[in-house]
Amino acid sequence: MIKLVATDLDGTLVRDGYHTLNPRVNEVIIELKKKGIAFVAASGRQYPSMRNLFRDVKDDVIFVAENGGYVVCRDFELDEHHMDKELALQLMDDIRGLEDCFLTVSVKDKLYVENPDDDFLDLLINGYKNEVAVVDRIRDLDLGIIKISAYRKGGIDDIAKKMIPRWEDKLRCNIAGGRWLDFMDKTVDKGEAIAKIQKILGISIEETIVFGDNYNDLGMFKRAKQSYAVANAREDVKAAASHLTDTNINDGVLKVLETLL
Repeated sequence: MIKLVATDLDGTLVRDGYHTLNPRVNEVIIELKKKGIAFVAASGRQYPSMRNLFRDVKDDVIFVAENGGYVVCRDFELDEHHMDKELALQLMDDIRGLEDCFLTVSVKDKLYVENPDDDFLDLLINGYKNEVAVVDRIRDLDLGIIKISAYRKGGIDDIAKKMIPRWEDKLRCNIAGGRWLDFMDKTVDKGEAIAKIQKILGISIEETIVFGDNYNDLGMFKRAKQSYAVANAREDVKAAASHLTDTNINDGVLKVLETLL
């Protein structure tokens, strides 16, 4: 019997950068709760953005934000992981040197950016519904940094091929969507966050079902007997999943959840 559902957001449950849900998702979350099934939203997004997306059912959702760097339930903090400050400063300098990339730095309640163009700022504020602060130099601030990201409009894969080998022995590196490359403390992973939630709730891997589309979802796949990749997922992610479902645009996750009801 399934007792825990966990799903990625951008590219899986919703389109990348969207801030609205199919209204049926909210209904299903409530119906799952009545059946004793917990619902976890697991994303690279910040917590305020996720809470806004699920604003109508926010008290019925466990939030795994920042790829597992910040975990919250009913505004109670279950987990928070900060990056080493010196490594964070070095990484920021490295990202600043990348061509056509924007640097973002996440703390638990805000995202900091330097010199964003209008389109990128609009995506962050009006697309993702992030809490955003634009500053001259992030490194001058004393922050509890959870995640640092590089964003590139034209796609991040080429950048990732250079950056991941350079940093993977020091930090957790994840491609998240087609335009984001995320860096967190080595201990941070969506799968580790799901494991902690399973332990708290007394739920097994066999009682868990997860959904994803990208490399930062693979850790979750290891924490569930039934893992689903959406049809628009990366091929490596499809290969790692035990099942496939329809695309995010065609409500693939919702179609599977309906069968649980």
